[in-house]
Order: sequence, then structure tokens, then C-alpha cells
Amino acid sequence: MPPLGLRSSCQDAGRRTVYLDHAGATLFPQSQLTSFTNDLMENVYGNPHSQNISSRLTHDTVEHVRYRILAHFHTSPEDYSVIFTAGSTAALKLVAEAFPWVSPGPESSGSRFCYLTDSHTSVVGMRKVTMAMNVTSVPVRPEDMWSAETRGMDASVPDSQLPHLFCYPAQSNFSGTRYPLSWIGEVKSGRRCPVTVPGKWFVLLDAASYVSTSPLDLSVHQADFVPLSFYKIFGFPTGLGALLVNNRVAPLLRKTYFGGGTAAAYLAGEDFYIPRRSVAERFEDGTISFLDVIALKHGFDALERLTGGMENIKQHTFTLAQYTYTALSALRYPSGAPVVRIYSDSEFSSPEVQGPVINFNVLDPSGNIIGYSQVDKMASLYNIHLRTGCFCNTGACQRHLGISDEMVKKHLQAGHVCGDDVDIIDGQPTGSVRISFGYMSTLEDAQAFLRFIIAMQLHQSDGQPLPQTTPREAGAASESEALDARLITVDTCSPSPQEDVRTASGVGDDSPSTVDAGGSYPHTPTTTGTQETPPEKAAGALHGGLGPHVITNLYLYPIKSCAAFEVTKWPLGNQGLLYDRSWMVVNHNGVCLSQKQEPRLCLIQPFIDLQQKVMVIKAKGMEPIEVPLEENEQAQVCQSKVCADRVNTYNCGEKISSWLSRFFGRPCQLIKQSSDFQRSAKIRGKDQSAGATATLSLVNEAQYLLINRSSVLELWQQLNASDENGKEELFSMEDLISRFRANIITNGTRAFEEEKWDEISIGSLHFQVSGPCHRCQIICIDQQTGQRNQNVFQKLSESRERKVNFGVYLMHMSLDLSSPRFLSVGSQVLPVLKENAKHHDLPASD
Repeated sequence: MPPLGLRSSCQDAGRRTVYLDHAGATLFPQSQLTSFTNDLMENVYGNPHSQNISSRLTHDTVEHVRYRILAHFHTSPEDYSVIFTAGSTAALKLVAEAFPWVSPGPESSGSRFCYLTDSHTSVVGMRKVTMAMNVTSVPVRPEDMWSAETRGMDASVPDSQLPHLFCYPAQSNFSGTRYPLSWIGEVKSGRRCPVTVPGKWFVLLDAASYVSTSPLDLSVHQADFVPLSFYKIFGFPTGLGALLVNNRVAPLLRKTYFGGGTAAAYLAGEDFYIPRRSVAERFEDGTISFLDVIALKHGFDALERLTGGMENIKQHTFTLAQYTYTALSALRYPSGAPVVRIYSDSEFSSPEVQGPVINFNVLDPSGNIIGYSQVDKMASLYNIHLRTGCFCNTGACQRHLGISDEMVKKHLQAGHVCGDDVDIIDGQPTGSVRISFGYMSTLEDAQAFLRFIIAMQLHQSDGQPLPQTTPREAGAASESEALDARLITVDTCSPSPQEDVRTASGVGDDSPSTVDAGGSYPHTPTTTGTQETPPEKAAGALHGGLGPHVITNLYLYPIKSCAAFEVTKWPLGNQGLLYDRSWMVVNHNGVCLSQKQEPRLCLIQPFIDLQQKVMVIKAKGMEPIEVPLEENEQAQVCQSKVCADRVNTYNCGEKISSWLSRFFGRPCQLIKQSSDFQRSAKIRGKDQSAGATATLSLVNEAQYLLINRSSVLELWQQLNASDENGKEELFSMEDLISRFRANIITNGTRAFEEEKWDEISIGSLHFQVSGPCHRCQIICIDQQTGQRNQNVFQKLSESRERKVNFGVYLMHMSLDLSSPRFLSVGSQVLPVLKENAKHHDLPASD
């Protein structure tokens, strides 16, 4: 067996990326992309709907690829036709619209559309098409299909030609369960019926998940319809799929719309249309994605060259999944309680019944489920890429997690929708965690994941001893290291944290100065330290809550995700502190960068000089650069997105773009929110009118973020108490404060008492508390160096019952800017406690 464990990682900021979402989208090898690019450079491919030389080359190449696809599935053009679509979803929609449904009438009970409840959303969605034709849809539970009696041929009604369609997945995309391919023949012959009705059964086999890691022999298992998505197999191209249609069924398909390339002849002035003869030509409306189709050839070539075929992939990926399942199942807390709950219909005994997918939830020592969102965030800190939620398979999610129909509706009313991070409602999970292996996955990937679970839950840095590998497994892993088959996982691998420090060392020595809004800020600032609150002084606030509530520090973050600018007194605008998060750095595609993708953003230090009306930007190794505070009237307005909101921005110019691009080593631009653009806040409190008029800068959720020094101190003590070395502090208090990137730091209250506030007043200013800030992994980034440390997030997760709330959001209740308004260090904070008010958790600020 040739080596299959291709490298599915690269050095991302000095850390190895472990990619475990191959069921979502597998990765493509560099050789595939290189080969395809060379093909395009050496040949001219024209639109295939013509007769010139380049068009004929395209047509002939596409036809060759059709043959290659059929050969891959052990069939031929005599038995099946390939219809290219935009993906498996488009293929399913095509079947729903073209199947010869019979509506119920006086002489017929009508067709039935049956689907396994363990099906992808795109299969279940077919019922909306059948509903329009008054055709009955019947969901079939897996257990009912398993227990259905296998009857003799005489039990069917061969004389009845009433068409029915049964759809089921060859492999569940939720759990990896592989359903018997023998069902195809049994259902078509009438020996196993989803429902007992007279008629002729047709079978649609949803093979999108299955064929990514397993061979499918259509010469043996002759399904009528087989939808595919090619990126599941090759990783590239995306947005291209196919519907394989059994030629015996093709004449029954009905078509209404016709597009370019499908007509043999038609008249514009009357209802005259003659379709082309072949199935593909009739159903491929318009010009197919012919260059993407040509890319498939190079995908097949790379797959066969690197792996030796799908049977090898099947065995390799199952071995990794079986190994991981065995180790994961064996993990126990000291009490003997399991660390995870695995959702599976098999015990991973054979690749015939189980694909390389493991679905689970992590448990705490008491057996309570830890929300998948928290697991995902922790995995990101270890650079492990996995999948969470219900995976577009509500039926399987409900069955395995015990979620009733009423609970689904209740979760929707509580604000949970598919794909969000609302993972626990009323103590019950709304989804789970999924890992999946591909042909380039390695034993090292599986072990890295297991060590992550051990470190996260059992707090063992080296982890428990992992299961010993079999000689075959160990051999496959070692052989894979010798394979020179690099996979492209990111555009460019960033320098390691050590390199970051070398290239930008000393930035920490240029700490933001504490300035007053009334004074001019020099372009080369002198260094003054931030205010320190010794732990022994803050301890009084932690234990006794004595002393006034006062502001100890004020910070604004002029450039989103960049370093803080500390002030002692600062004016307010209608969107928060003046110029707070008014700018952001975007990549070459105009997508906002945050420290999640680019930790080195924290090394960019902005300073605002209100008198000179400029922002000075500094970074170690770079000459300081100035950016005007106000926009150039001639600047070009563009649109960007922040937290799914559309915002009008303008580009700050080529000079600063070049500066940022040199610093990050890739194209970047600085953009500023347009002054005439109003972005409304989403979160509203009891004062609806005030909430409705609140506006935001480029922040994620609210105008201000407040944290309490006593809360920081409690976390600081927990972190240092858990330091195994016990020799020195893991973090200083000020380091910990900087990680939470708040605007207002207060003192004089008990730890986490701020979460009980409903409103606060600071002088004549009044603020509403919008809710707690639900933290992300940015709190693990040292704001002085850009290096990561997982301990902060993990300890906060443990101490706050897995919700990782820290700090509260504030919004103006009312703000009169007819005269200047300021916030100042030393100002007294007067809180108003809330009266059992419920506040939703909000996503973390940048």
C-alpha cells in the first residue's frame, strides 16, 4: 500500500496547523494546482458551444473528463450519464424538479417522496418541490429502514408504474455511519419498502460524503441518481458537482426551463422547442464551468499518483478514525467519568459500516456537556481546525442528542439558528463537535487532537499515554514524512512568534503614553508607564468591596485589533470614545484583519494628536507614519463588512498601505469608516428609543467595554496558583488587563459584580449595560509580543462555568454633544443594580 499520510498542515505563525474537517472540504495538493495551472498556460480553451479549434479542444477535454468520472465509479457511458451542476445541492434540486411525480387523483394515490431522516438539508429541502405538486413526503427513520422486512419479489406490484423516490445517504455527514448500499437493489425490486404503497421505486443515493474517502461501484449498486460535489474528493475546484443519472431512468425525466446550449431548435415567436438528444445536453443549461471541469482531470491524476486509488484511501482514513475513536473512548477523569460522549451507530469495527468521521461532545467531570463553541475556541488556540454545530443534518442531530421537535422550535425562539455559536440552551446542547480525516491526514494529526483533549480536560501538558500504533499505522506515518507532497492550506505561512519578536523587538519598550486630551502629543513620544495597581491594594476590592467605584484607566483603540492608546481624559463622540476603532486594516480582498488571523496587529501602535489632527502610527523597525484624522473629500468610498454589517469606508491612501504591507509581508490597506455613515447598534435594552438611535464605530457590538480590576485580580490569582513551576508570575496584572482590550477599567468593587449592573452613571453621563462580553481566543495573545498562551482562556473557561464571560458592554442612554463631553481617570462610577433582568451574551469585541 503506498503512503497516504500527506501533510495536511504548515507552519502557521510557528505552529503546526492540524486540519480535521475533511468531511466539510478536503485539501488539495500543490501538484494538482501546479499541473492545472500549467495546462491553462499551455492551451487555449474556448467556450465549448462553438466549432473553432479552441472550442473543440474544450469540448473534447470535457467529454474525456465525463468518461474519467464514470470510470472512477466503475461504470461507463452506456449505463450512466454525467450532468455537471453547481454542486450536490444543485443536483438534488434538479432531480426534485425533473422527477416524473404523479399528483394524487381519482384513480391514483399519487407518488411518494421518502427520505432518511439522517439526510443533509439539501435532501430534505426537496420536499418543498414535491409539496407544490401535492406529492406526499415521508421521513423514514434509520431504525425503521433497518427493521423493514425483506420480502420476496411477489410482494411488490410490478404492474403498477406509479413512480416513487427514496433518498438516503451512503454515509451520514453527521456521524459517519455508512448505510448499506444493498438497500439500492432491495428498494428498487420492492423487497424493502420505505412505505407500503403500490408502484415502482427509484433510488437516489446521496454519495457526496461517502465518495470522498471510499470507492463506489455503480456496476454493482445501480442507483438511479447519484449527486456529487467534487471539492469533497479533490479539494479543488469548489462550486462544481455532478448528477450521475442511470440511462434507463433518463427518458422519464421532465424539463420545463431551457437555457443556452440545451436546444436542438426553438422559435422565439411561438411555443416550439426541441431539446438536444443527450441527457447532459438537455439539462446543462448555459455554459458549464468548463475550466473547473478540466481541473478535475488533474484532480484524478493527483489522487491516483499520491494514493494508488480509493481503496487505499478508505483503509487509511478508517485506520486513523478507528485509532482516534478507541483512544477518545478510553479517556476518563480521575473519578472514572468519561471525558467525551461519542455519537455513533457503530463501534468503528469496519469501514463498511463507519466512515472516517467522529462526532462527539466534551463532558466536564460531572457529566455536563461543554458547549461546542467553547471547544472550537480552545481548538483554535492549539491550531486545530474542526467543525461544530449540527452540520446541516437536523434529523441526525435530533436523534443523537435527544432534541425534540418542540426543543428545536424553542431554541429558535431563544435566538439560535443553524450555524451560530449558541451551543447550550437551558442546559441542553444545540449541537456537537465533529472531526473527520482525509487522504492526507496523518497519525500525527490524530495524536495532536488527542493531546489537545487531554490538555484541555485533564490538564496534563504531556497528556496520558496515547495508544500504541500498529506496525502498519506507524509505517504509514513514517513513509508519509518522506513524501514530498505539500498541501496548500493558507496563502502564506506567517513567521514564528520568535521571528516576530526579532523583527519587531522593542515595541514593548515603546509603550503607549498616558496623555490628556487637552495637550499635544509629540510625534516621538516619551515613554511613561501605565498605572499600576499592586495586587495587595487590589485585594481589598476583591474581598471587601470597599472604596469608591472609580475609573483607573482609559483606553481607546483607534485601529481595530491594533495596540491600545492610553489616555487620562478623552472626549466622547456619538459612537463611543472619539476615534475609538474608527480605522481597520484589511487584506488584499478588503476583508477585515483581526488578531485571530494576524496576531502581529497588536504590535502596531497608533497615537492620536488632537491638536495636530493626525494619527501617528509606529512599529518596531518601521519609520513612524502619519495619517490625517479626517477624511480626504476626494477619497474613494468603498464598502466593507464588520460583524456581518455593511459599512461605508474610504481608503487612507497608498502611503500607509505600503507601510502596512511591508510590516506584515503581504498586501494590506488601512480604511476608515465614513463620517456620514451611520451603523445602528443591534443590542437594545429597556430604553428602546435610546437603543434604536445608538450608533457604532467599527466595534463588533457596543460602544464601550468595561472591566473590573477585582475581576482581573481573581483571574490573575487563579492563573498564578495553577502555575506548576510556582517560581514566578505567569502574567502581571497589567498584562492581563491589556488582553481584554477594554475602554474603561474600574476599581473598588467585588469581582464580577459588574455583571449585576443594569446602568451606570459617570458624572452627568449615563450608560446602559447591554450585557456581558463573551470572550474569544484573542485574550490568549500577549499584547506586547503577539505570542499566544492558552492558559488564560482555559482558566477563564473553568472558573466561569465554560461561558468565558469577562467585562460588560455599555451604550449611551442619551448623549448631548452640544458641549464637549469627556471621560476621565479618577471619575466616580455609580452603578444601578438590575432587577432580575436577563441579558443575552454578546460576541467578543475585537
